[in-house]
Amino acid sequence: MTTRRRSARIAIVAAALAIVLPLSGCVSSFLPKPPSSSSTPTKEKVATDLQPFYSQVLKWTSCEGGDFQCATATAPLDWKNPAAKSIHLALIRKPTSGTSLGSLLVNPGGPGASGYDFVRDSLSYAVDTTLSGSYDIVGFDPRGVNKSSAVSCHDDSKQLDAYLFDVSPNPVGSDAWIADQEASNKKFGEACLKHTGDLLGYVDTVSAARDLDLLRAALGDKKLNYLGYSYGTLLGATYADLYPKKTGRLVLDGALDPATTSLEVSETQAKGFESALRAYIANCETGKKCPFTGSVDAAMATVRSLLDSLDASPLLASDGRKLGSAAMTNAIILPLYNKKNWPYLNDLFNQVMQGDADYAFQLADNYYGRTAKGKYQDNSTEAFIAINCLDYETPAVTNESLRADAAKLKQAAPVLGPQLSYDVSCLNWPYKSTRDRVAIAAKGSAPIVVVGTTNDPATPYVWAKNLASELDNGHLVTYKGEGHTAYNKSNACVNNAVDNFFVHGTVPTTDPRC
Repeated sequence: MTTRRRSARIAIVAAALAIVLPLSGCVSSFLPKPPSSSSTPTKEKVATDLQPFYSQVLKWTSCEGGDFQCATATAPLDWKNPAAKSIHLALIRKPTSGTSLGSLLVNPGGPGASGYDFVRDSLSYAVDTTLSGSYDIVGFDPRGVNKSSAVSCHDDSKQLDAYLFDVSPNPVGSDAWIADQEASNKKFGEACLKHTGDLLGYVDTVSAARDLDLLRAALGDKKLNYLGYSYGTLLGATYADLYPKKTGRLVLDGALDPATTSLEVSETQAKGFESALRAYIANCETGKKCPFTGSVDAAMATVRSLLDSLDASPLLASDGRKLGSAAMTNAIILPLYNKKNWPYLNDLFNQVMQGDADYAFQLADNYYGRTAKGKYQDNSTEAFIAINCLDYETPAVTNESLRADAAKLKQAAPVLGPQLSYDVSCLNWPYKSTRDRVAIAAKGSAPIVVVGTTNDPATPYVWAKNLASELDNGHLVTYKGEGHTAYNKSNACVNNAVDNFFVHGTVPTTDPRC
């Protein structure tokens, strides 16, 4: 979710769980230096104009301190006109320490999250030792993202700061306030088109899924083995729909329901984060540093009053930025992704209630990948918006219909529903949506394992159940717990189900209800 309620679609990124603040730590592993090599592509029967892409040889070189190998692939800008222009895709891999079963491609979510950085920086978070000992783990940046041919929307990070954090002086939901949001988003879209060019119209998930098939072939795998987290589940399901006969072993963890509309996404996520916030408060009130007293309902009302007060009178941070309710919402949401990060919320609420906005901006900045020096580590925010604007249809709206939708979200989730309202981020986007929001069956695919967490705030459990039932060969694995995504982050039951599927091809006959 971008601030000032520009977008109701929260950035559902599995990698966002690692908050870099005093409570977190960092562990590095030093492994033997892998040799340089080349991949032998599979021989594919494809159209003549696609043959140069499918037959390309990936040249791997030692990189990132020698622990990994890196390569660059080439893909068509427009899959309907492959000969016109091409783009590049950045890859990184960690060769297996054992006998390789092939390549396992990993996507951390977003959209807009870097799979390259995910594997480089968080390999042990992405997969456990069973998988890293059985597959070459491959991270990749999808089209539009980070080290691949990327979306860009500004010359100076201060321009992105203004888009994300400036607070309208007009009352939330008023005609003037809505006009401010529409004007700001239109200006941002125009800047993205100016800096990105034609690529901006081709960063949709269907195009990215076609890239995934090209990468499979270039890596020398006859079928795709894939682990997708969060948004990565939509990318994986889209691949299975396009290429059902080329599916190997696919696991989709923290699933999106491809059939959900933008408003349905907002409502379901509002309920999910509201449920997680209530769980945090109930847990917090048993500790010593909890900023709340009384019942959970009373504490939730306090949070809503705090957000309303920030709308009426934003807090000034030491760097000159003003903390409004939207930036505060992002600060609240980030720790809710993982129960281990709930203690950050104690400090957040205590400090903001005392009139200090700096800690809230530390969390909000972490959400956006903004450093303490005001620079952005990657283009994940720009890519997130650009990809979503192509993936979600933006219906015609009026101020009255926006207010009606806001009322519906407030009824569904009284505290956080209003924060996910007034979605006009794609209303004047330079390119129209290219995707219909329909269920994906992937008829004829191999078995696909869908993992869902019962109190996942970002990709609520109902989406995992929906996707598993919509897929003709979907198999649900439920984790009964808190947090966003479950594999390698929950318990042995989930890990065993996923590992046995990837390594031995064992398909869960029934949901193990872990």
